[in-house]
Amino acid sequence: MSGQGEGEAQRRCGFVAILGAPNAGKSTLVNALAGTKVSIVSPKPQTTRFRIRAVLMEGEAQIVLVDTPGIFAPRRRLDRAMVSAAWGGAQDADFALLVVDAKSGLTEPVRAIIEKLRSVQGQRPIWLALNKVDLIPRETLLPLAAELHGLLDFAESFMISASKSQGLDRLREKLAAVMPPGPWMFPEDELSDLPNRMLAAEVVREQILRQTHEEVPHHATVETETWTEREDGSARVDCTIYVGRAGQKAIIIGEKGARIREIGRRARLELTELLERPIHLFLNVKERPGWDEERSRLRALGLEDEG
Repeated sequence: MSGQGEGEAQRRCGFVAILGAPNAGKSTLVNALAGTKVSIVSPKPQTTRFRIRAVLMEGEAQIVLVDTPGIFAPRRRLDRAMVSAAWGGAQDADFALLVVDAKSGLTEPVRAIIEKLRSVQGQRPIWLALNKVDLIPRETLLPLAAELHGLLDFAESFMISASKSQGLDRLREKLAAVMPPGPWMFPEDELSDLPNRMLAAEVVREQILRQTHEEVPHHATVETETWTEREDGSARVDCTIYVGRAGQKAIIIGEKGARIREIGRRARLELTELLERPIHLFLNVKERPGWDEERSRLRALGLEDEG
């Protein structure tokens, strides 16, 4: 204990909730700030289904990024659980960072999020990050920023491009400077608290999203059934893909099993790279109608339904 004293006193640690409408670039931002893949990235909206913490080290400050599902109008039980997880992430954090797609601008979903943030303003600082600024003329940014500030008095504003890593140094430095004093929550070398089993399921699900396009948009969920460590340092991972209808199962399997093999191949390569050791991945596809209305299935995804 005697060796902690002075170093502990200098340490700071805090939680930052990354909020925004679907496809604002929240997961891309978390990955870029953390310098590693901790959240799946897909061109489709609503790809993040549960809160994922990434740990960012900046000097003596530990910044815990809480990536949340995009906030949208919920319809199914799954939707309600995703929105609940997003607002739960904001309530648990020391700071909230609203990410807005600068190209899309002030959309109705963004207005709805700001309206709700106004009701909790004062409980924690709320910052604004205008993302994808590389995709629009600079002269349109200031009017958009002014319009957003007219709706909510953001404590700080940042112009960034998460995909190009533009403007992230200033954001990282500012976050480190405002983290409250206190001991670190995670070991210095622990970049994410996302368990390997969940990571495997998310990487497989990302490949489904990328390879099936609009054919199976969000009607699939993936669970890691078993994770077996092998003596040679590799691991055998068995994942089950659940879909709602027989037609979706056929799409994922593909002609003579071609698509499921390609999904597995790409996911295995990515997991092997991320975990820096050989991964033997085995996929199974099962039809399970109504999975997105099952409380137990949502809990397995790390979500809780409020009704």
